[in-house]
Amino acid sequence: MTRLEFFFEFASTYSYPAAMRIEALATQYEVDVTWTPFLLGPLFHEQQGLRDSPFNVVPEKGRYMWRDMERICATEELPFRRPKTFPQNGLLAARFAVSLLQRERSTFAKAVYRANFADGLDISDVAVLAELADLSIEDVTTRSEDSDTKQKLRENTERAKAYGIFGAPSFVTADQELFWGNDRIEQALAWACSAAERKTELA
Repeated sequence: MTRLEFFFEFASTYSYPAAMRIEALATQYEVDVTWTPFLLGPLFHEQQGLRDSPFNVVPEKGRYMWRDMERICATEELPFRRPKTFPQNGLLAARFAVSLLQRERSTFAKAVYRANFADGLDISDVAVLAELADLSIEDVTTRSEDSDTKQKLRENTERAKAYGIFGAPSFVTADQELFWGNDRIEQALAWACSAAERKTELA
């Protein structure tokens, strides 16, 4: 089946509507989506010398982004509430997400996005994550602190860097074509399908 890799960061505003839209769209296009959590912070620092979100560094960009999010969520009929803290620390959530199977991961990821951008919850709080995952705090902590889990998240971030990813959400097709942004989901899915057709023709 045609595949598309979805790189997402829990602190990313535009990853919220992307996470809520991608599964239904992927079903229409008959594309199998791989959910890949990664960390934008290290890439921002290395690529741009930033230690904060560009939306905070450039106030005009931030003001536009928040209004844009209001419009997007209204159009998609998604609840939206601007977090008290932005960006939130999504490290623990990303580590835990890595420990999950794909189907579990997508369900958990969507719950974290709702908690962050609709419910005003602190997604760095292990108790919040445990409730979202319907597990004990001990279970979430143990799985998040596992050395293999931490390494996998580092590898995801390094792969994102290798693909040239500089923001989230980002999508990478099987032929390593990169698409960036919530508004590029349909284009990424269409490219994934056409790439699979081209591969079949060449076989």
